[in-house]
Formats: sequence, structure tokens, C-alpha cells
Amino acid sequence: MRTPLTDSLFSRRSFVKSAGAAAMVASSPLVRASRVAASDRIAVGVIGWGMQGPNNTKGFMAQADCQVVAACEIDPKKMDAAVGAINEHYGNTDCKRYRDFREMIARDDIDAIMIAIPDQWHAIVATEAAKRKKDIYGEKPLAKTIAEQQAIVRAVQQNKIIWQTGSWQRSVPSFHKAAEIVRNGLIGNVTHVEVGLPGGHHDFPGTLPALDKRLASLGPKPDGKLPGPAEIVPGTPAWDLAVTPPPEGFDYETWIGPSKMEPYIDVRVYQNWRWNYNTGGGQLLDWIGHHGDIAHWGLGFDVSGPSEVEAFGEAPPVNAVWNTATKYTVNCVYRKDVTGYANDVHLTIAGGSGAISMGTKWIGTDGWVWVDRSGFDASNPDWAKGDSLAENLRKVKLYESTQHQRNFLDCVKSRKPTITPVEVGHHSTIPGHLGLISMLVGRKLQWDVKNEQILNDPEATALLSRPYRGPWKLV
Repeated sequence: MRTPLTDSLFSRRSFVKSAGAAAMVASSPLVRASRVAASDRIAVGVIGWGMQGPNNTKGFMAQADCQVVAACEIDPKKMDAAVGAINEHYGNTDCKRYRDFREMIARDDIDAIMIAIPDQWHAIVATEAAKRKKDIYGEKPLAKTIAEQQAIVRAVQQNKIIWQTGSWQRSVPSFHKAAEIVRNGLIGNVTHVEVGLPGGHHDFPGTLPALDKRLASLGPKPDGKLPGPAEIVPGTPAWDLAVTPPPEGFDYETWIGPSKMEPYIDVRVYQNWRWNYNTGGGQLLDWIGHHGDIAHWGLGFDVSGPSEVEAFGEAPPVNAVWNTATKYTVNCVYRKDVTGYANDVHLTIAGGSGAISMGTKWIGTDGWVWVDRSGFDASNPDWAKGDSLAENLRKVKLYESTQHQRNFLDCVKSRKPTITPVEVGHHSTIPGHLGLISMLVGRKLQWDVKNEQILNDPEATALLSRPYRGPWKLV
């Protein structure tokens, strides 16, 4: 049923080409754009130009019925790169640049936004954009804390906007096939699920060599190595060398936003913000929205969750430059009286452990299936054949999408849910958030799935949210 909002969107951005016709448009971006009038394209603004921002934007620009019209970044170099890439694609200079996301989302002529920024900013930007009635493509994890995720879910639902979580594996055939095998009962009742994630840290932007050059003046440690970010703590000569002024023009005050103010250290900004709990959630929270999401999809637990969570991990000192867990194991129990499944399901998440392979593996009473970006395997070799499950076995047919940004745009037009709506993005990451809290407090947690509360543990409950540094507030 169409609402007044839907009718307004369709009258302004009518869909004049079918998805099939759009796929036949010539490869040239200028030719593609010319086939759909500017008034009929979905206008998108992009926020963030780090790791995922460029790829997501490229995905949108490849769609003929979409026009990226604005970019928001607080790093001047990244802003130049964003605007340059967008304008080069369209062969014009029309992309508008913004330092303040609020100015961009205030534009009435922008239909949707893409959010690819550090975790500490997700909730503020997403809730503000939802209030402005912007449809949102938002990166995983949904937010820094469970309370922030709950706020995003409320804002999306109350404002009736379309949301796509960047858990793009659902738009890949191998993951879709694996989940359908499980959902169709081909491996019997699932008893255990293994979710393998990365461990350790990784210097994504290549900032460590510059730090090592500064640390060289200290001389090597007894083992012949220089101290790494996971060893450098305040009050040491290495810390003093790690702390530097922010680059000229980089607004560090705004970048750190609602998080606790800490000295600028280049190896924990840019894409390496993931390795400090002040701004990110380590490998666990960075990846739970991928393989954990697929685990839930296969189980049919998209809006459910674990009743018990107990986690163990190894982590650097809490005040180290990089302080997120390098090894971790999270044991979850999904109770049948909560999920409606035939039996309790045990799910193990592990990172930095050779005991569990990267990817998602469902183990059932009649077989097993494993899927990862690197491959597919199953107890029945026939299941590995082809891109999809044999039609006669597909009694349960899962939502199909072959391109994540395309799915979002289609749903912006139809006003139907995306393949990873906000509720899915929220529930998929809850095991990771609870696992982190369990590690921090050092004990098992009991989780009220329906009311989304930790039971009988005030210390752990306090970690469901976080204090905000002024003047930022989450409304």
C-alpha cells in the first residue's frame, strides 16, 4: 500500500527503466546516465571516504537510475579524492562538498545517504538522517553500542525510511545457497554453528612505517624489535613519540566526536580506528556483521538472539594505542523456547584461533555446510555444484539480491524492505556486542532477547551504552 510519502517519492523519482533494461545499458558512465533523466534518478549523498566509502560509492555510481550529488568528509585530502572520483565518473563538476553532515542531509533534493564512517559516529549521523526522512545505506556494525543500535532502529521505524545494512554477503550467491541449504532442513536440525572471524590487528592505511621511523631513535627492544601499537602505553618514551599534532586541515576534534578525547596518534585514526575501543570494536565487531549475520540468516534468527553469552579473550593493555582483543572466543546459547527452533542451538564465534575456520559453518543432525568468501564446502558434495540450490530442494526460498546497492535503490522505489533491513543489522551484531561486554566484565551474561536487557548484572548493563562527550548528544 502506498502512503503519501511513497506517492511523493514516486512522483519525484519515477522508475522509468526496469532492472533488466538497466543491465543492458552501455558500460560508459555518461551513456548510462543519459538513458535516465536527471529528474528520475535517486539523488545520493555519501558520508565518509575511508575503506568502504569509495567502494560503496562506486557501486551506486554504476547504477543508471542513481546520481551521487554530494560528499561529506572532514579530511581535506579525502574530500578532494571523493569529489574528484565522483566528478570524474560523471564528467562534470557538480558534486557538492560538505564538512558538516547536517548541512548535507538538510538538502531536500537528496533522497538517500550512504554512511561509511568510524563506529563512534554511526548513531548520531543515522538518527539525524532518519529524522530528515533520508533513506540510508549504513555500514556495519550498526553502531558502537547496543543502546545506540536500538536508537537507530527506533528512528528508522518511526520515520518509515528504507535502510540497507552494508552486510553485502547476503547479495552473494554462495552465501545465499548455503543459508538456503540450512533453512530447507537438508542438514537436519542445527545443533552447533561455528563463526570464524579474523584475529589480531592490521595496519590498513600503512601508517606503521612512519611510526617505526620515529621510534627508531629509542633503539630496539631486547628481542631486536621496535615496540608496536599494542605495547605502547602512556608515560613511556614510545608514547611521547607516537603522539603528534594532527595533519594540517584535519579536524580531529570533530573526528573523535562523542568519544572520549584522546591524543592524536596517526596509527589509530583513519582505518585503524578499529583497534581502539574508544572508537571501534576490534575484529569481533568489525566482522560479526558479516559471518555472524550469515549464521543468523541460515538459522532463521534474523530478529532473535542468544539467551546466554560467555566470552574469553586476549588483549593488549587497556591504555595501549591498540587495545582491542587479538584472540577471542564467544560461546552463545540460543534457547528453543525463545527462538521456536526444534532444539537449543550453540554458536561459537572465534577470532585468531586455528580451531575454527574463517567463515560460517552450520552443523546439523544430518550433515553440515560451510561458506566463506574463499570457498564453499558441505557434507554432501552435490550441494557444492552450481551457484544456487537445486530448485526441487528450495521449499524455503530466501530473499534474493545480486547487488547490494542495487537492492537498496530498488527498495527506495518500492518502499519494500531491503535484504538487510535495520532490524537484521541490529540483531546480527548483538552476539558480538554481548561477547565484548562479557570479555570486559569477565563472566557469563544472561540476555533477555525480547526486552533486549542483560539480566541481574548492573556492571554489564552499564556497558550497553556509553557516555557522550559534549556537545554531542543522541536524541
